[in-house]
Amino acid sequence: MISRRNIRVKVMQCLYALRTGNELPFPSKVFQNSKKPISPAASESTAEKLLRRQFDYTISLFIYQVWFLTEVARYAETDARNKAAKHLPTAEDLAVPVKIAGNDLLWRILESSLYKDGVEQFQPELIEESNEWIKKVYTTLTQSTPYAVYNTAEGRDKKAEKEILEFIYNDLMLANEDWVGFVEELYTNWDDDAEMLQLLFMHFLQKPGIFQLKEMLGKEKFDFACQLLDAAEKKKTVLDEWITPKLRNWDADRLAQIDMILLELGVAEFLFFETIPPKVTINEYIDLAKAYSTPQSGQFINGILDNIRKELEEAGKMEKVAYKK
Repeated sequence: MISRRNIRVKVMQCLYALRTGNELPFPSKVFQNSKKPISPAASESTAEKLLRRQFDYTISLFIYQVWFLTEVARYAETDARNKAAKHLPTAEDLAVPVKIAGNDLLWRILESSLYKDGVEQFQPELIEESNEWIKKVYTTLTQSTPYAVYNTAEGRDKKAEKEILEFIYNDLMLANEDWVGFVEELYTNWDDDAEMLQLLFMHFLQKPGIFQLKEMLGKEKFDFACQLLDAAEKKKTVLDEWITPKLRNWDADRLAQIDMILLELGVAEFLFFETIPPKVTINEYIDLAKAYSTPQSGQFINGILDNIRKELEEAGKMEKVAYKK
């Protein structure tokens, strides 16, 4: 479920950390609460363990968003109890709508294995700052027109059940700059993962029951990530032999470190990953260069990789052999 683009970002970041000696940001507030950290295999290298940890952050961020949404919806019952428990509750206090707490889709989410396994794994409820934000988002929800319409409608329409949860997620969470800022402080990977996870979240709301925590990063995708990372590390000399002659007036030692890493990853895909079309590789690394390097990097990466692609094809060396350690 985690995208190939996201995989390339994690590999790029791990390589940068390994080569510069800089540690990747660690969202300690989140992971100090993790009850059962996903255990790496004993045979995994230090680089692979670092890579797995980055993917764990992504999965944890997804689980947190799912959990937060369900807590906002369920807060209706808490609100109703608190107001009814007042010494002299008003008629309004006694009439707090709790329909959303029984939302059919909400309970399908709560009963899904992804939700149960994810909450047990990462324990988002232990992040104390969340409680205040759940109440804030819920209060905004109660003052909104979509919520009023939802509560006045008779019965439980399947479409309406889904739309009110989408409204909370898209309009009250993602569109709220203050809420996003709060989550960014918890999860340093927000900028890298938010867009992908938003799309994944919409798919999850369609059929929450079919999502499995262990399938968020399946074996095939993790193997691809490890193989790409390993190729860039162990085949660096071979990769640089193709890259360096194309730099011409560029000094390889003075290139932006990210640009050199992206070039090496691109050439690694050319040479060792038989199922990835060269044009797909080039387009992916152009996008990453634009997002993570200098303003000129996209054009630079495009030119170098395209020249290498042409040379490989003309020489009949674009054989796309499968990578082997």
